Amino acid sequence: MTAFGDEFYRDILEGLAVYTDSAFHRDVLGALTRHQEPGIAVALNKNQMASKRWLVDSLHATVPSALDRVLILGGWFGALAALLLHDPRFAIGRIESVDIDPRCAPVAESMNATHVRDRRFAARTADMLDLDYAGESAADLIVNTSCEHLPDFGAWYARVPQGRLLVLQSNDYFACPEHVNCVADLAAFRAQAPLAETLFAGERRMRRYTRFMLIGRK
Repeated sequence: MTAFGDEFYRDILEGLAVYTDSAFHRDVLGALTRHQEPGIAVALNKNQMASKRWLVDSLHATVPSALDRVLILGGWFGALAALLLHDPRFAIGRIESVDIDPRCAPVAESMNATHVRDRRFAARTADMLDLDYAGESAADLIVNTSCEHLPDFGAWYARVPQGRLLVLQSNDYFACPEHVNCVADLAAFRAQAPLAETLFAGERRMRRYTRFMLIGRK
């Protein structure tokens, strides 16, 4: 993008932030200003944001709004955490966003600058297969929207303690080389991640693929 283009879109975002008095818009603008990371555009594109909004709305409809600690795996640039923390329907004490890619944490902290300041958000670089979900990484809710990226989903799922509240997403976008664990349909996803209590199971048709989501207790 040219310098003119950068300034053009920055002015638009600044104007929207002023008009809406939105801390979310201000944090997005700050992330774009501090980090020349093209992936931010992907993280905030129409499909990604629609999937995240679907998750947030479905979560609100199925679980208690008060959650002390939320763990987001494959948290990428922190957009989902920002949506949850800015949503007045939830009372979330703290969100930790974990991603194996070291580029993600600084951007995620900028995307959630409002909540970094009040210690309600932290970003961490780690492999979700190395976390202790019964110990230091214990949380009221574990969110994993990157199930299709896990070559050994079963090994990760086995690490999660019984009874833990989960939100899981996958898809049938087999054409993407990074998607090494796609599922053909919702039934296949439910078989891959058997829940002791299913609070929500649904699918959402996108332009190139269908996204599947499960909410419940392992």
